[in-house]
Order: sequence, then structure tokens, then C-alpha cells
Amino acid sequence: MARTESNMLPLGTTAPHFSLPDTVTDKVLDLADVSGDNGTVVMFICNHCPFVKHVNAEIVQLAKDYKGKKIGFVAISSNDIENYPEDAPDKMKINARENGFLFPYLFDETQEVAKKYDAACTPDFYIFDRQLKLVYRGQLDDSRPGNNIPVSGKDIRNALDALLSNKPVTKEQKPSIGCNIKWKP
Repeated sequence: MARTESNMLPLGTTAPHFSLPDTVTDKVLDLADVSGDNGTVVMFICNHCPFVKHVNAEIVQLAKDYKGKKIGFVAISSNDIENYPEDAPDKMKINARENGFLFPYLFDETQEVAKKYDAACTPDFYIFDRQLKLVYRGQLDDSRPGNNIPVSGKDIRNALDALLSNKPVTKEQKPSIGCNIKWKP
């Protein structure tokens, strides 16, 4: 299991625009469609990564806990499906339903969106404020498969709570660690 860290896009970066197909609804959605009035969480995930499987239940719980607070959530998979067919859109749809995703699960076939966000691993998390400026990027929490630390989502929750309270989000942020994005040759 490869361990790749986030690249840590500079704080204050404006959320890069995207327009991608949602594998659940078969509709094309863009950044404006998924943004929340109070903030937006963009997650790069995939189906097969053990690091993502480890946190799927918590990201669903996060969406449940913060959707009513007008935080938008979106997940994007950018993996090369030729070499990783388990991450193909038809399987993304199944995965989203099996895990009870309450957010769109978009497919980035060209991998251009992952490149714009400087995404490096799955899972990789980004939180943008009301003006779509980056206030957090990095890990969900300290839990990893096999380290016996419970999955809590504390780093994302702390950032979202600060954002919702109009307080500064701490600049001390740890990179996420997961499987590398499976880039096309």
C-alpha cells in the first residue's frame, strides 16, 4: 500500500473551476452546482484505495452533519480507469450507493481537475470558504488503516466549525496520506 502525501495547495487559492459528470445522477455538474453558501468541501477519492475505504463512513457522516449548515460536499475520482478498472464510472455509481454518499461523485476522466487542485493522493481534502478561497487542505484526521486511531474527522470538523463561526482556520495543517492518484501514462 503506497503512502503518498498531499501536495498542500497554498492557502488562499481560489477553487479551480470544473465541470464533470456525476456518476450517480448522470448529470454534468460544475463548481457552482456543488458549492455551499457557507463553504465547500472538495474530496479526491476513489473506489479501491484502502485509505479511502477506511474513512468512507466518516465522510458520509460529515456530509450529514454539515449539509444543514450550508456546506457543500463533492467527491471526485481522477484515477486512470484503463489500468484501474475498479475505479470506472459504473463502479463509482455502485460504490456511492453502497456507501450512502449524500454528495455527488464526479469522474475526472482527463485528470485535468486533479492537476488544477494539485491533488496527489486519495483521500485528499480541500475546504473553501464562502468566496471559494482555500482555508484548509490536508488530512481528515490522524487515523490510518492499521494504526488503531479511531476515525473521527477531527481536522476537517475543526476547520469547518471555525469557518462557520467566522474564526480563522488554523494554518497548522497536516497533509493527507493515501494511495497516489493513478495518473495516465
